[in-house]
Amino acid sequence: MTSPTPRPTPARTDGHAARRAGTRAAVIDAAVRLVARQGFSATSVDDIAAEAGVAKGSVYYNFGSKSEILEAALAEGTERLSTTLATARDAARADERIDAMVRALLQSVHTYPDLAKLVAAEVFRAEREWQQSIATLRAETISMFAAELAERRPGEDVSLLAAAVFGATLVAGLEWLVFQPGRTLDDVHASVRGLTVGL
Repeated sequence: MTSPTPRPTPARTDGHAARRAGTRAAVIDAAVRLVARQGFSATSVDDIAAEAGVAKGSVYYNFGSKSEILEAALAEGTERLSTTLATARDAARADERIDAMVRALLQSVHTYPDLAKLVAAEVFRAEREWQQSIATLRAETISMFAAELAERRPGEDVSLLAAAVFGATLVAGLEWLVFQPGRTLDDVHASVRGLTVGL
């Protein structure tokens, strides 16, 4: 007589891991909001804990320092933005890929305004501990535009042009957020498209 096949035990949810992930996300979001609003130096770990609704000890349990929080935020932002741009690019016809990525970048600025403000404010501050993370976000985004431009302009050095497309789109997105919030995505996209026609 054969023994009965053991029944699979349902996977248990690791409550501690889920709580920790939730705390990390809350701390990252709070830090990005505060630094975008008042700057890095003016933001304390106490401020971040209060904004996130957690104890200060919880912040230090998850992160070694204020800089480490921003490093994590930038790493997540880089991955999210790269995925968003790649999805937009891959869904578009070859001659519309740059335009599709411009629109996706504008949408990302609108969806994650605090991160966009943080990147814009910090991109040229070489002395920051997280400068490498900012540089990675910038380089990965620009390289995606550069790859498409290189297809259209073989043999040319398109690095500066790709940086200009990224920069113009980011600035237009920030202008929309801060000074012209009544505009629609279609309106802002149409304005930026005027700069990229013929690329």
